Amino acid sequence: MSAPCPIDYYGSTPAAPTVFAPALEQRWMMQYLPLVKRIVRQLSLQANQVLDREDMEQIGLMGLLEGLRRYGEPDEQFGKFAALRIRGAILDELRRQDWRPRQVRQQAHKVRDAIRELTRQLGQEPSDDEIKAYAGLSEKDYQDFLLADSSEAIESLDELLQSGHEHFPDTAELFEERLIKERLLEQALARLDERERLVLTLYYQHELSLKEIALVLEVSDARVCQLSKQAIGKACRFLGSTNP
Repeated sequence: MSAPCPIDYYGSTPAAPTVFAPALEQRWMMQYLPLVKRIVRQLSLQANQVLDREDMEQIGLMGLLEGLRRYGEPDEQFGKFAALRIRGAILDELRRQDWRPRQVRQQAHKVRDAIRELTRQLGQEPSDDEIKAYAGLSEKDYQDFLLADSSEAIESLDELLQSGHEHFPDTAELFEERLIKERLLEQALARLDERERLVLTLYYQHELSLKEIALVLEVSDARVCQLSKQAIGKACRFLGSTNP
């Protein structure tokens, strides 16, 4: 299948891509192929109803190639940059294919409304069992809701982290921009509690899936979805307030 065309979100002209010799470009692509595979594994649980792993890897490789040509010769910072480009390419294609149809989004919205109403009635955060009983959800329906809810939050944070990376005026400005983004993300993480910070570190730096993070933390899948959404919500609010 064909990969999506890159989008210039700001209407500006991207800097001319770096041209590598084919053999050198292939060498860099092979070196970062494991990163593509890790990110595909991360996203596969959320996306396997729309794309299979082979398709996701092909799209991720296109994102890696585009990132490599825009960035230039990789250095120690390239892995972080490439991960955003790979994830962005895959998520763009998932959005294009409307991987969460309208009725699924509407159902998630209804469940969130029910949780807010139940929280108001109880005067505290309800338990998983209380939510399922109040909203009339089966265990599977509830797990599906949590995964969709946390996935939407992850997309929101990804969009904020990718903003400003679509065009690069020159190397000096690119380097300065990367430093600013990293400092902002560090400040956002510093505002989280220890477990929330660990969830995002495992997800973004170690490329673990939510299910794998649940195993590391020895909590349920439901709990890690809740933790990820809480952490991402706080990070998004901080990053959103710092963006122009």
